[in-house]
Amino acid sequence: MRIAAAVLAVLTLLLQPPAANAVGNLDDPRAKHADFEPGLAAIRTREWPVAIAHFETVVKGEPGNADAHNWLGYAYRNLGEMDASLRHYREALRLAPGHLGAHEYIGEAYLKLGDKAKAREHLAILERLCGRNCEEYKDLERAIAAAK
Repeated sequence: MRIAAAVLAVLTLLLQPPAANAVGNLDDPRAKHADFEPGLAAIRTREWPVAIAHFETVVKGEPGNADAHNWLGYAYRNLGEMDASLRHYREALRLAPGHLGAHEYIGEAYLKLGDKAKAREHLAILERLCGRNCEEYKDLERAIAAAK
């Protein structure tokens, strides 16, 4: 009986559709929109306006794409457009509450705004989601420690 339950649990996990990318990985193969890869290329080369143009196109076609909203938040943050950045991070988290990358990046955005308390809230969420050894937790923890 235990074996049957274990097999059923594994099959249930394997048959589920892929969730939104929880970490915002630049190499996530699940991204399908034609503008997604060019957007990632622009992120890699720090061409923020180009990245924004591509990811805005993605979210127009796929408004439920949490990864695209996360990357929009990232690009806007790097341009210093904090209102747009926070809006897209919040949308990414509304769509995918466990999105590790969005929690890390919104925490970094709050640090840029001087709000360590909000950054720590997202650090605590990351700890609950992935523990203290995941990359997103470590990155945000380092950013908080380095913030003045």
